[in-house]
Amino acid sequence: MSKKLLVFFASMLIVLGIIAGCSSDSEDTSNDNSEDTSSDAPLYENWKEKDPEEIEGDLTIITHRTDIVDSVYQDYKEQFNEKYPNVNVEFEALTDYGGEIMPRMNTQDYGDVQYLPIEVPIEDIPNFFEPMGKLDEMKENYLGVEERAVDNTVYGIPIAVTYTGIIYNKAVFEEAGVEGIPTTTEEFMDAMQKIKDNTDAVPLYTNYADGWPLTQWEGAVTTTAGSVDYYNVDMLDDPTPFDEGDPHYEHYKLMYDLAEQGLIEEDPLTTDWESSKVRMNNGEIATMVLGSWALEQVQGAGENADNIAIMPYPTEAESTIFSLGADLNISINKHSENKEAAFAWVDWFIHESGYSVEQAGGISASKDVPLPEALEAGEEQGWEFSMLTPSPEGKKGLLDEIDKESEVGLWLEPRKQILIEAAIGNRDDSFDDLMNKWNEDWSAAYEKVANEE
Repeated sequence: MSKKLLVFFASMLIVLGIIAGCSSDSEDTSNDNSEDTSSDAPLYENWKEKDPEEIEGDLTIITHRTDIVDSVYQDYKEQFNEKYPNVNVEFEALTDYGGEIMPRMNTQDYGDVQYLPIEVPIEDIPNFFEPMGKLDEMKENYLGVEERAVDNTVYGIPIAVTYTGIIYNKAVFEEAGVEGIPTTTEEFMDAMQKIKDNTDAVPLYTNYADGWPLTQWEGAVTTTAGSVDYYNVDMLDDPTPFDEGDPHYEHYKLMYDLAEQGLIEEDPLTTDWESSKVRMNNGEIATMVLGSWALEQVQGAGENADNIAIMPYPTEAESTIFSLGADLNISINKHSENKEAAFAWVDWFIHESGYSVEQAGGISASKDVPLPEALEAGEEQGWEFSMLTPSPEGKKGLLDEIDKESEVGLWLEPRKQILIEAAIGNRDDSFDDLMNKWNEDWSAAYEKVANEE
């Protein structure tokens, strides 16, 4: 994850040059695009009127999945051509997706279909990408399309919608005598103790040494809060959000307590992410707090895929909520000469490829695609899958500003590592000492940012 942050900052330096080069030409670029799509209706409304065999052309599809471009993506190509036989598909995989595609954004050579780089400022998206529909209409059919919409127009659809929970080994739970899925903090702590007492497995593996896995815990704070309003509404009005009883306090108290009571790996300083997946698959680790994207990786790390599943983070809230977050958005180059074929690929990829579940470990952005069986069963138990409430107008980005100024680092690992260190006795701080420090830093940043607004 830290590598991704370095890539992001490097890419932003490139963005400055690109935007400067493109801004003076944005009006002309827009005019070029209007010529490409001149018709009685925008292309996104009428391309489906053609018979699939009438749609033809050569497509270059750029992806970040170097690991499956020569295997899974070749299967996709074959399946797609069964429906669209006259479209020739070629793939280009980039190892450093943002860093490699951003320099090409100053040209027209960035593929026909790609994943919309997060480094492109939202207001500049129309300069590079083809409209896919009106936001008001697309929200009825797709999740997460609001994030990169501009002026009520959608330019990308999430290739998957992911969520955070606790990945666990069902066989270990059964061996330990844990019946059912623990839903509250007390039930979860009891389950971890049973695993320690009755099996040889590590109850919860923190992956402390790699660091970035600890950032995954933040993705489940909404489950602890039991409200999709927490981040972008409630927290924006709270200068001290780490008081006892607040969602963040209770959320990270579980991390601290598990470590303090010896329910994590024996030596957190020597953990290893890659081997942890294998160890969980073979039953040496019972649980890890991770995003749903990791589910497929752990299942594929050995011969016991059927034993690996995901449960919600324990909560005392009335509702059990999995908050949903959009993955990269699939998009179309506005300069593509084969836009009908590009739309055909996007439509097929979102609705028929199965990528979102099988390769991204999430759910489909399309509301027409059913949930995976395990999650359907969870929904029957009352689990809710919801996008976060957007920030109010005038407060977009405010939470990130406060977080950055405070250096609390909600989505960074340093302060989570400090929690572990304190819990295992390598620091003198109590949990409340650490939460008070978080509050002190957050409150000062809150006041500073508020006064700058």
